[in-house]
Amino acid sequence: MKHLPVIAVTSGEPAGIGPELCSSLVSAAWPAQLVIVGDAELIAARAAAIGRPLSVRHFEPGRAPAPGVLDVLHVPLAVPAQPGQLDVRNAGYVLATLDAAIDGCLSGSFAAMVTAPVQKSVINDAGIAFSGHTEYLAERTATARVVMMLAGQYGAARNWLRVALATTHLPLSAVPQALTPAMLEEVLQILHADLRDKFGLAQPRILVAGLNPHAGEGGHMGREEIDVIEPVLARLRAQGMQLIGPLPADTLFTPHQLERGDAVLAMYHDQGLPTLKFATFGGGINVTLGLPIIRTSVDHGTALDLAGSGRADAGSLHAAIDCALSMLGAAPGA
Repeated sequence: MKHLPVIAVTSGEPAGIGPELCSSLVSAAWPAQLVIVGDAELIAARAAAIGRPLSVRHFEPGRAPAPGVLDVLHVPLAVPAQPGQLDVRNAGYVLATLDAAIDGCLSGSFAAMVTAPVQKSVINDAGIAFSGHTEYLAERTATARVVMMLAGQYGAARNWLRVALATTHLPLSAVPQALTPAMLEEVLQILHADLRDKFGLAQPRILVAGLNPHAGEGGHMGREEIDVIEPVLARLRAQGMQLIGPLPADTLFTPHQLERGDAVLAMYHDQGLPTLKFATFGGGINVTLGLPIIRTSVDHGTALDLAGSGRADAGSLHAAIDCALSMLGAAPGA
């Protein structure tokens, strides 16, 4: 038992598919102790409703996991939750589950945290400013800069596609102003360091997308490549980083180009993620780089229309746990 890492799994938006995805974890043999963070009665009731009855017990540190039993760090709902029906009164509950997992990771009680999806809109509707897990984790861990990276295996060869983002949840009109030399350099340093230290890539090769069509086409379609991206890449190459780019995003995600790198850095959210999700959806994962803790997540949303149906695919949640284990050194690397 003392050798098993303890991983917190937050159950996400209570009206979404998160609680039932968590109930699927009891059926697998994990080289870790998984602790679901959420309302214990909700987890048990949602599992029973989809024909997956299970035993739930309150988590006690140091107690060995038991076959067929789900350990739950109980965080009570504010009001009962119904599948598919958002309720702003439970917004605080969702953040409380995240806080419990973060605090446990910071204290060393948990070795890593894995998150089921949350509904950003209902948290904001409750009057709480919330732009996403990534930004919330950065604030709660007092981390100045974090990097969102999604990853998954694709194609017959099951190659890994890793896509990191220079900017995350910003309006497209705000991206050029946010893309400063200092910010881009910091993002690349974080991406390089975590690919090396957490993914075991001794000399990571990073493909860097341009911001504009055709990577600016020599300044005719924008100067961000000339004024911002290229100088940063030259500076970091001089420090020994293997950086390829800036590359036109419309041809970057082709087999020939992807074979040249271990990860892609896209300049904004919808530049990098549509291709990744097309190639890996259902088995992809989200990783927050640059944190003092390990955090992975699913690559999908709350799927309110599937909640309570028993048809939600738990593949991404299982892959996120596998990735956390890999980063901990408890399983083969991603």
